Amino acid sequence: MVKHQPLQVYERQLCLSCLTGIYGCRWKRYQRSHDDTTKWEFLWSLILFFTFSLLLVWFYFWWEAHNDYNEFNWFLYNRSGEWIDGTVPILATTAAGFTYIAFLMILALCHIAVGQQLNLHWLHKIGVSTALLTTAIGFISVNQTWGEEWAVIPISLQATGPFLHLGALVAVTALAWLVAGQVARSEKTMFQVVVLLLYLSVLLGLYMAPLSITSPCIMDHANLTPRPDVIGHQGAPMLAPENTILSFQRALQMNVSGLEADVAISLDGVPFLMRDRTLRRTTDVEKVFPARQLDDASSFNWTDLHSLNAGQWFLKEDPFWTVQSMAQREVMLVGNQSVCSLEQLLRLATLHNHTVVFDLRRPPHGHPCYHSWINDTLGVILLSGIPQHLVMWTPDWDRGQVRQVVPGLQQTSVEKLPPQVLHQQGISRLLLRYSQASPDDIREFSRSNVSVTLYTVNEPWLFSVLWCSGVSSVSSEAPNILRKVPYPIWLMSPDEYCLIWVAAELISFTVVIGIFVFQNYHIIRWRLSGMHSYNPEQIMLSAAVRRSSRDLNIMKEKLIFSGQPQ
Repeated sequence: MVKHQPLQVYERQLCLSCLTGIYGCRWKRYQRSHDDTTKWEFLWSLILFFTFSLLLVWFYFWWEAHNDYNEFNWFLYNRSGEWIDGTVPILATTAAGFTYIAFLMILALCHIAVGQQLNLHWLHKIGVSTALLTTAIGFISVNQTWGEEWAVIPISLQATGPFLHLGALVAVTALAWLVAGQVARSEKTMFQVVVLLLYLSVLLGLYMAPLSITSPCIMDHANLTPRPDVIGHQGAPMLAPENTILSFQRALQMNVSGLEADVAISLDGVPFLMRDRTLRRTTDVEKVFPARQLDDASSFNWTDLHSLNAGQWFLKEDPFWTVQSMAQREVMLVGNQSVCSLEQLLRLATLHNHTVVFDLRRPPHGHPCYHSWINDTLGVILLSGIPQHLVMWTPDWDRGQVRQVVPGLQQTSVEKLPPQVLHQQGISRLLLRYSQASPDDIREFSRSNVSVTLYTVNEPWLFSVLWCSGVSSVSSEAPNILRKVPYPIWLMSPDEYCLIWVAAELISFTVVIGIFVFQNYHIIRWRLSGMHSYNPEQIMLSAAVRRSSRDLNIMKEKLIFSGQPQ
């Protein structure tokens, strides 16, 4: 036993050298100190903690914003004119920065655990400052350009809240070991009181947190509504080029209940499917009509539009990282797609008896169809032979006239209005972004016989939350993914959740009490026994632990090296 003590001390010193060396470049024993951390270094510790917290929120935001990555890339395209996957560099830098800051946080906690003075190296201080600055700039940029996306955080917490709470409970319970050690080593009563109060406040807050956690997925299983219908937004754009016949065919293979498209009017009055204002991103207009590549898509006649290739861009850009998994035959089909007309879409929907919803864009001023765009579109609807009740009509322009000409259309509003106003205007459906309707809103509209369709829903967790909220249908760019969600990802009754909540907190409380008793066992026993059972060597070792002197720490090591069996 005694022979192994020097080896154990050497291993301990080696670990301590790595710990203090990586964190503060203090590799030598004489460079280390058990003295209290200076105010300046304490400030840097707070900056490190704040940076970690900020990066944690930033990382969580981009993790949950995965549902809207395509929307973000399309936004970047509209600003820059070039299609790039802007999420890749953001995710890469976020992951690298978060890993680095989390590593420094772990090292800082280890310093505290072993009673070492915190002394962050200046290179790390530059790294922390850089991470803090870039993250703050990122927050400001998102807030100014994509501010509506912040709504994904409270919505996602409806799916992740109960599990994040359990994770936080485990982390704070584990921190009890560090806090108890600090209290045991400190000789300052005020410090002990402050640390205990802070820790207990955080712990109590976590214990009470479930009172503020709300999720539509915490409900009785019997109250779960039928699975929402899925509408293929632009078809199935992960499997084929958006707004093409092949894309809608692939969506139908994914058992969607409806098809959604973006519609523009050509120069000669033919409604066609196109999301962008120009043809540059989704066609080969640069090759066929290089002088007109920046012209509005509505300035082309249908003959010119139909001559363009609308599939090669998909193979080149691979916007959803799916091309590599395609068979050769599928690649050939994708590469031969052309611009699709509204009539083609309506005839396909008629053949399969599926609902159609489209966003109709008015031509620019001076266009031959600037005044007749509504009538041109209604004419195509009537000509296609599609049953009128299968068409969801969204334009607010001349709704009264539209109801007179084609009375069977499902009048749909893209503006969130009170149910009474919707009924007065003869509107029976709402088409809203998923962040515009809360679970309470959905239930209120449902009671008022107003069907709600929410877009764009691509992630299973979001689909599950909206399902539990009672939404009737969703519009999705990923029907191939939602097809694999036959039931909400998780669903538990209030009694089940309450049982998990109480059990977890009882276990946490028991562990915390046990840790504090164990960490302070020798002090408690010392005070209860009046030190009668302690020999001088034990008293000196205890003093070395409790005092912040480097000399006494070295004395402890000498005692261990020179100790003899009792």
